[in-house]
Amino acid sequence: MRADRLIRVLFVLQARESVTAAQLAEELEVSVATARRDLDALTMSGVPVYSQPGRGGGWRLLGGARTNLTGLTEPETTALFALLGQTHGGATEAASAIRKLLAALPATFRSSAERAIGSTIDNGDAWGDAPSTTPPEVVVLQQAIARGRAVTISYRTSRPVTTTPLGVAARGGSWYLLADPGDKPRMYRVDRIRELDVLDTAASPPAGFDLHRAWADSVAEVEALRGSSTADVMVSTYAASAFISRFGAQVTVTDASGDGRIRVEARAQSTEALAEQLAGWSTAIDVLGPLDVRRALAELGSKLVEHYG
Repeated sequence: MRADRLIRVLFVLQARESVTAAQLAEELEVSVATARRDLDALTMSGVPVYSQPGRGGGWRLLGGARTNLTGLTEPETTALFALLGQTHGGATEAASAIRKLLAALPATFRSSAERAIGSTIDNGDAWGDAPSTTPPEVVVLQQAIARGRAVTISYRTSRPVTTTPLGVAARGGSWYLLADPGDKPRMYRVDRIRELDVLDTAASPPAGFDLHRAWADSVAEVEALRGSSTADVMVSTYAASAFISRFGAQVTVTDASGDGRIRVEARAQSTEALAEQLAGWSTAIDVLGPLDVRRALAELGSKLVEHYG
């Protein structure tokens, strides 16, 4: 599990003056590429790890080797636990390692570290594939949550808004920020944030705030918007698993006992969007209705024929 491995990377760096990616890979029994990614992740998160090129170079902690975790400063500790928070909810061994690290921290550091690791929502469902990368803004937001600071974001083409960051989560190939601009929690796509500034203004959720409940409520709102148009679809058995995975919460199996196929209800935010999503499945599916979705598919087919001939 990556959280456990990142902790081991840190301990190796604390114990040695310098270590190469190849040496670290051998120590952790991983590939050199994986070792480099872990080192880059620590650097990006704000932990003072840097590389020294050339013969005799390697990776080291700024200020030299340290013998224990309490040698880290509070900002460094928060940065580390924000990074570990991205793997929160994983293997038992990783969770155990995180608890031990929390226990080893000075009491003055512990609350911000707990907020940092709790800033990432363990989101089980997905709107598609898992994200392949983590934007650097995610770490900045985690640290702002840990410090209890407000942020100003410029999102898409809207005016900048000052808001209280509540949590981040990965879903459907993207990272999302859940934040409260003053009326109710709202969901923002992190990769659509054009500018992000952490303010000195204190900001924290109200007493009794439940992050996971607020996230679930926001997801439900998005799901409702995404599912206003429906279609009755027969899916070939060989494509059923992939179809259900791609539509996620926007598909319901209505009959699995047909002629070697399954019958489902697929949903999207509009007839046009639903037709576009269904068109890619070609003859693997048969859209039984409604008529407006079938007509939208026929129009797409006509345009494709006209374009490609």
